[in-house]
Amino acid sequence: MVKKGLNGFFEKFLKQESLFANKKAMQNVYIPQEIDHRDEQINQIAEILAPVLKLEKPSNIFIYGKTGSGKTVSVKYTTENILKVARENDINVKIIYINCKLKKVADTEYRLIAEVARMAFEKEIPATGLPTDEVYKIFFEALDEEEQVLVVVLDEIDQLIKKSGDDIIYNLTRINSELKKAQISLIGISNDYFFANYIDPRVKSSLGEEEILFPPYNALQIQDILKNRAKVAFKQNVLEEGVIPKCAAFAAREHGDARRAIDLLRVAGELAEREKSLTVKIKHIDDAEEKIERDRIIDIVKTQPKQFQITLLAIFYLFHKSKSKKKEFYTGDVYDVYKDFCPKAGIRPITQRRLSDIIAELDMLGLINAKVISKGRFGRTREIQLSLPTHLLGKVQNILLKEIELDKKLFE
Repeated sequence: MVKKGLNGFFEKFLKQESLFANKKAMQNVYIPQEIDHRDEQINQIAEILAPVLKLEKPSNIFIYGKTGSGKTVSVKYTTENILKVARENDINVKIIYINCKLKKVADTEYRLIAEVARMAFEKEIPATGLPTDEVYKIFFEALDEEEQVLVVVLDEIDQLIKKSGDDIIYNLTRINSELKKAQISLIGISNDYFFANYIDPRVKSSLGEEEILFPPYNALQIQDILKNRAKVAFKQNVLEEGVIPKCAAFAAREHGDARRAIDLLRVAGELAEREKSLTVKIKHIDDAEEKIERDRIIDIVKTQPKQFQITLLAIFYLFHKSKSKKKEFYTGDVYDVYKDFCPKAGIRPITQRRLSDIIAELDMLGLINAKVISKGRFGRTREIQLSLPTHLLGKVQNILLKEIELDKKLFE
């Protein structure tokens, strides 16, 4: 039965005047007609990929840069322009884009090749059941049916390697030596500048890749990006003075993350609409910042692998149980608690060295601060502190306990 309080709510919502003219312009999938402050990188990508228009294999490309530095939008902008020229000139070029962070799409070699075959050639391969060699055979035969070039864009490629290893990259690059009619090329996009250092040298030599770095945006560049998006996304005169500079300042503080700035402005607009405000005010930016930070942290915690979650829970436990209220701990302290938690959670413990790597990654995610310190002849360790907002500690702790299926009594 519909609650009485909702009577007429949606009818009123439909009649309410929106602050947005085209909200899609504030979404990640939106590709602007012009990309601000990325001419150099876009020209590099275009120059490397141009040979596909002569059905020649271009170099593989690895693209690096922090989140929100324009990597994905620049690649999509360039490849869409290439496809447009290819269609107009009847050139057989296919370009497909896969986000390797998506579950059940790129979490195994089998699933990734099945997804590439589906997207490029409409080959429906079952989610499981076939030998991986058979999946490669179906893909290979579809690819080599005619003269063509296939470019596969693997966004967040580091996530794929972490899940599936680097054999898949080796296999995809080596396939060209067996193809008679077609060619395949890869574009890997990563937030990790040092990602390629972890690839097996044998795989790296087969890649023959070119690297393109995307530097972070500064506050003024983010303001330009926001102004141009806002012109498309919002109706005229609904953004109060100072809203865009404040958005840009927030994002510049977060390593020049333009995506975060766009999300911030969109959420601020949504919050203003819910309040039935006629304009987006600076206070809506503050409210949006708090909401996004809360949602971001919770999403990060929920999507981490179990080993990451149990390591973070061990840090929470040390923080909670410290009688002196000491707020920093060391890798060894965390490992002792972690080893105690593992059997209770039915998780096989990893080595202290691997746990140290996880601590470094939790630091990169902004969930903790982990400062490397020297202990002289005893080697190096990490001094660890929680860096989460105080009002989120209880919520995150409960999420971790639920995800790992441990009893709340551990913290009593």
